[in-house]
Order: sequence, then C-alpha cells, then structure tokens
Amino acid sequence: MLDPRFILENKELVKQAQKNKGQDDSKVDKVCDLYNRRREIQAKLDQLRHDLKKASEEFAKLSKAGGNIEQLKSQNQRLRDEIKALENEHNNAESSLDGELAWLTNIPHETVPIGKDEKDNAVAREPIKAKHFDFKPKDHVELGSSLGIIDWDRQTKLAGSNFLILKGKGAALERALINFMLDFHTKRGYTEFTLPHIVQERVMFNSCQLPKFREDMYELTRSDGFLIPTAEVPLVSIHMEEILEHNDLPKKYTAYTPCFRREAGSYGAQTKGMIRIHQFDKVELVKITTPEESFKELELIVKDAEAILQTFSIPYRVIVLCTREMSFASAKTYDIELWAPGSDRWLEVSSCSNCTDFQARRAKIRFRDKDGKVKFAHMLNGSGVALPRLFIAILENYQTADGIVHIPEPLWEYTGFKTIEPIQK
Repeated sequence: MLDPRFILENKELVKQAQKNKGQDDSKVDKVCDLYNRRREIQAKLDQLRHDLKKASEEFAKLSKAGGNIEQLKSQNQRLRDEIKALENEHNNAESSLDGELAWLTNIPHETVPIGKDEKDNAVAREPIKAKHFDFKPKDHVELGSSLGIIDWDRQTKLAGSNFLILKGKGAALERALINFMLDFHTKRGYTEFTLPHIVQERVMFNSCQLPKFREDMYELTRSDGFLIPTAEVPLVSIHMEEILEHNDLPKKYTAYTPCFRREAGSYGAQTKGMIRIHQFDKVELVKITTPEESFKELELIVKDAEAILQTFSIPYRVIVLCTREMSFASAKTYDIELWAPGSDRWLEVSSCSNCTDFQARRAKIRFRDKDGKVKFAHMLNGSGVALPRLFIAILENYQTADGIVHIPEPLWEYTGFKTIEPIQK
C-alpha cells in the first residue's frame, strides 16, 4: 500500500506509475480527495477535543467553587456529541481511503524498463547456455509416461484437469528436490519455517493477493480462510504489527509449501503437462530489511535462487521484467527462466521481487533505526525455486538418446538413485 501523503505530494508521478503498470489511474484523484477530507475532519476533531478539554477544566473549577454549572454542562455535552459524530465521519473517510488505496499498485523502480508485455522485458544475463543434443530430445510429457513417473490418466479422475500425480521415482525426485533446496538455503543463512496452508483474509491482504486477485484464489466457503498461493503469503505476515530492531535485519526466511492457484485454467494450450497446474510445490524465500539495503538484498536473493540452478548445471537466464509484467506489489522483479529443450521453450522457475514498503504498510511491519526512529520495513520475496519447472528441466536436460534420465550428482544422496530408466512394456 502506498503512503497517501506521498501520493498527494507526487500525484502525477503516481498516476504515471499506474499507467505504466496497466492500472486505472483515476483512483489517484479519489485517494487525494479522501485524504484531504480525512485531514479536514481530523483538524476539526483536534479543535473540538481541545475545546472540550478547556470546557471540562472550567466545569471542574466552577463546580468546586459552587457556581452555576448547568450552562457548562450543556456545552460539554454538545461538544461530546459533535466529537462522536465527527469520529464516525472520520472512520468512514478512513475506511473509504483504505479501500481506494488497496487498488493502487506499487511504484516501479527507476531502473525498470517501461513496457507492455514480455517482448519489452530485458535479458540481464544468461550464465549457462543451452547444450546441444545429437538426438531430438523428448518433452516432459512423453518422458513422464515412458519413465512411468507421472500418471497423466488417473490425475483427472481424482481432481479434474490441471492437477498432477507423481509416482515412484518421480515422487522421490520431487521430495529430494524439496529437501535439497531447504538444506541449501538454510546453509546460506535462511531460517526454515513450517507454515499453515490455510490463512485468514487479512494475511492474504497483507501480501497483496486481495482484493485484486480474489478470483484466482481458492477461498474456503465455511470459514474465513484461503488456501495459500505461495509460502510468501504467510511468511510476509510472520511479523505483522511488530516493530523490529535494525540490528536484527535483514530477516531471511524460507519455507516449503504446496501452492494453490485457480489461474492455471486461463492459459489454454499452455496448460499441457506440468507447465501450469492448480497445485504445485515450491520453496520460497522472503527477506525483511531496511529501505537503504533493499535493492542490494534483491540482487542477493536472485543469486540465492540462481545458485540452485548452477548446482545442477541447468541452462538458465535472468530477466528484468518491464512495468506491465511485474506483480501488483513489486517495485522491481527479476525472473529466472530455465531452458527446456524437449518443450523448446524458456520456463519461469523463480520470480524475485523487491516490494519496498508496499506490503509492510499493509501488514504494519516496522523497524527502529539506529536513531530510534520507527519506519516501515522493506519486504522481498523470491522462489527458491518452484518445483514443476525445475522437475521438467531436469528430465529434459538430463535425458539420453535411449530414454534414460540421469539424476544430477548433488541429488544422489537425497534420491538414493542415479538414474530413472524407461519402464518395460
């Protein structure tokens, strides 16, 4: 959420930012009007409370002296009634202001390219190039069937389309990847969490899933709760309504959770196989830091996600997203994309964002700086990484001409096997 005072003082900048991210800029004027209205009401309230305090002091003196207090008594009651009415008006104005603020997107950082779609994204680097195959590589759909590790037929019977059943060495590989990544990130200083997979509406609001993306979420009908779309959601709210000390920052958290999203069905042909599914597993990274350090920490969180891919020697590239490709809450985002040779496409496996103080204002997460001043923290998140696309990249990049998939050596102690071989028909 943006600071309404900043919006008022930088109206045209904020309007342009909304346009650059493909959002409605008309709400900026509404926010400014509501903010000014709230300030006017607050000023009247302050004056009335001052008047009541003085009148109450006079009432006490006169009463003690035995004077006639009826007129002052009537005046005090009138002031109390006016204050109560204005307090209600103030609360309504504040509620309306918060409602409009919730629909304004974060301001893109000055280094973010302005653009409309993925064609306007910028490739920052491509550290590991795609390798050449001397045979036509299979995609993960064909490999999943030939290896007997993905049950494409029975998954629909259980849950409908866009869900997944892994079995045998496929299930073991996914479990191994989860454990490997959690160990990897905790060794790099992240604290591991086990989190609830159902959270309250306020927690979804804090991470900016609500109100804008309600239709993409799995909302529970018999309780005030949602299935989480990512571990970022509960991790962002771990310190909700707390004041942290600057010496304790940055906070570095990681967690594995399943992720639940309705959005998968809107991508048509792209939903084939594991590329877009309604439920998938992910290891998430979240940082809480100071405004001065947040963009440095963004570069570091990207490197933490990249290090997983470097360990497995999987071809990848790092993309700087343009304004309209970024998330609602983000000020700057890097996407990491893996090369899937069988699918012949780049697949996003991690999205690393600096949300500046946008989420922290919603969650009321602050810190006390070295001078004792209380400020809003900056929040960062990144996939460290998402399982389905990494699973695809391992299958497709480590396959051989005879249909065997070799397991990357760093995973051997986690899987207990070095290859996945085709099933005998």
